[in-house]
Amino acid sequence: MSNALILMAHGSSDPNWRAPFERLAEQLSTRLSTPLRLAYMEICAPSLEDTVAELAAEGVERAEILPLFFAAGRHLRKDVPGQVEALGEAHPEVQLTLLPPVGEHPAFVEALAAVIAERAGESD
Repeated sequence: MSNALILMAHGSSDPNWRAPFERLAEQLSTRLSTPLRLAYMEICAPSLEDTVAELAAEGVERAEILPLFFAAGRHLRKDVPGQVEALGEAHPEVQLTLLPPVGEHPAFVEALAAVIAERAGESD
């Protein structure tokens, strides 16, 4: 089975806002064997819709969507699940799974705590 991982950020018309997400995706794509794509929920390209369509055209059968959000607010509780449901109907050949936001992962919390401690001058 062909798998892929979609990193999904909110989206912005400001290219400076998008730059860190693009760098992250670029760096991760060289470290992971799983095909990786960056997509945006809204406002800018590539959209989640276009990304799933491209993966479907490439024969990907399963894609997990990892939201690059701190927490599951309204977008992740309502908007994105609706998008994923519609995309599943449009591309039934691709099994889509919406993962919890990266901010809820314990490793993310530890990494963020280390950055904050460093900025506070309290790193080891």
